[in-house]
Amino acid sequence: MKIGIQISPDLDKKNKTGIENYLENFRNQIMMLKKLKKHQIFLYTRKTVKWPFKFGWTQIGLSLKILQDKPDILFVPAHTFPIVHPKLVIAIQGLEFEAIPKNYSFFQRKILRFLTKRNLKNAEKIIVPSECTKRDLIKFYKADPRKIFVVYHGINTESTRNYTPNQYRKYILYLGSGHKRKNIKGLIKAFEILKNKHKIPHKLILAGVSKKDNEEQNIKYKNEIFFTDYIDEHKKWELLKNAEVFVFPSFYEGFGMPPLEAQLAGVPVVASNTSSLPEILEKSALLINPSKPEEIAEGIYKIISNPDLKESLIKKGYKNVKRFNWEKCVKETLDIIFNK
Repeated sequence: MKIGIQISPDLDKKNKTGIENYLENFRNQIMMLKKLKKHQIFLYTRKTVKWPFKFGWTQIGLSLKILQDKPDILFVPAHTFPIVHPKLVIAIQGLEFEAIPKNYSFFQRKILRFLTKRNLKNAEKIIVPSECTKRDLIKFYKADPRKIFVVYHGINTESTRNYTPNQYRKYILYLGSGHKRKNIKGLIKAFEILKNKHKIPHKLILAGVSKKDNEEQNIKYKNEIFFTDYIDEHKKWELLKNAEVFVFPSFYEGFGMPPLEAQLAGVPVVASNTSSLPEILEKSALLINPSKPEEIAEGIYKIISNPDLKESLIKKGYKNVKRFNWEKCVKETLDIIFNK
């Protein structure tokens, strides 16, 4: 069988987001599977599809390449598919724009809805990273549940090998983008509550968040809050390994990789009780209402002030991350693709 896999043209960009990391891990893992020797695999990237223009890579350039290769099935892990295509298996990573529409512009919602409807209409099978995303597709689009398959993302268990925590763990860490749905404002308010009520000595590090996106906010303890903008992999694991608490108060996640990375690094997690996070974290983290900064603050303080709770969450976190690995993710995805 000929299988085409469409890798986003953004894969080689320097500042990778969750989607690019997913695609990169998927690409790296798929070539290691022995079962693929029975099949012909086409990985479609900017390098393999030689399209000279900035626009039209997916719709035109990839269409021409597909006419040449004639794959039996095209797997689209993210974004949209080309005009010319064989049978389609498409992954939809989340429906943030439907769950919290106020965080997206009218134009963004229109485009994302159009693409989602197009994907659902044309794909024979839809792969999603959580039961939450499956429920949302059924809720918002009346999607056929029989064509939706849940496949959890993986996590690189080797990532922390070269990083050793030091004895100074007096900071609270968030890792992710500064998008409105990530609830950075709520986290900053929670930090102010911790400073005012409990007089904690900790700093707050917002890794991946730009300070300029929060300049309009009146931050009381601005000298104790650090915005890092984008950070590379080395810096990411260094920060994770040395944090005392990891906080992820996002309003919506289709999957939610950062809390799992924190657990892999041996850091207790406070996370939202919304969307996919209760499913991904189960009872291995303290779950809070992201709309209540007081509740976020109390969750953090419970860990800081209770060594036994902290150690318990660390142990549960190590156990939880064992449920997720990229080899399993890719094998389950391929089983769905191959089983007509």
